[in-house]
Amino acid sequence: MKKLAIAIIFLFTVTTVFTGCRDKKNNDVEDVIDDVGDAVDDVADDVEDAVD
Repeated sequence: MKKLAIAIIFLFTVTTVFTGCRDKKNNDVEDVIDDVGDAVDDVADDVEDAVD
């Protein structure tokens, strides 16, 4: 019974750690994608101004 309780606690801890890291990583990737999109827009505007 003691081993079963320890195994359940261990699995819960491991699951929580991986879920928490995955959510944080997804947010970071989304932020990077948004930053790249903004940078591309800025460069496109600069090129358009230079052409004019």
